[in-house]
Parts: sequence; structure tokens; C-alpha cells
Amino acid sequence: VQLQASGGGLVQAGGSLRLSCAASGIIFSVNDMGWYRQAPGKQRELVAAITSRYRVNYADSVKGRFTISRDNAKNTVYLQMNSLKPEDTAVYYCNIEPSRETYWGQGTQVTVSS
Repeated sequence: VQLQASGGGLVQAGGSLRLSCAASGIIFSVNDMGWYRQAPGKQRELVAAITSRYRVNYADSVKGRFTISRDNAKNTVYLQMNSLKPEDTAVYYCNIEPSRETYWGQGTQVTVSS
């Protein structure tokens, strides 16, 4: 199984980024998917999830700013991040939801400057 996250970078506060995660080795369409993040010195947390039936859920800290979506034809899940804040700085990962330990990839770094 490979879950390859990409699209991170350095952005100023208030800016936007779109993350992508390409999945292989799983039957993507039947899996609930999640975007997770881990900031330095903090535990990894789930920030957004989308079910196989396209139901979405967000952490309170990102509601109204982040949008998760999926394209089953491309085996890809996306995270549109708007109005970014310095506290959004973290490494972002995707995984199935609930997460499976062996599925973690290397993630993509998002850094938001103030």
C-alpha cells in the first residue's frame, strides 16, 4: 500500500494550498479516507475525513477553512486549505479512516508564516 501526499509548501498566513494524496494497493473507492497532521511536539491528529459515500467531517480547528474531496477515478483524495494560519503548520498525511499504522507515508510539509 502506498499513500503519497503532495502539494505542501511555504505560504503566508491567509494563503491557500491544495494537498493531494494518491493511493495505490487498496480498493480506494470502498475506503473512508482521512487527512491527518502532526505538528512538532504534538500528537498526530485527524483534521478531515470523507467516507466512501462522500460524507465529510472536520476538526473544529479547520471547519470553514478546509475542504476534503475525493476522485475515485484517480484514486486520489484532496485537501483544499484556505485562510491558513501559523498554527496549521505541520506535516500532513493521508490514510484510511480509521488509520492503519502500516499505511503511513512520508507526508507533506505545510509551513505557514505569520
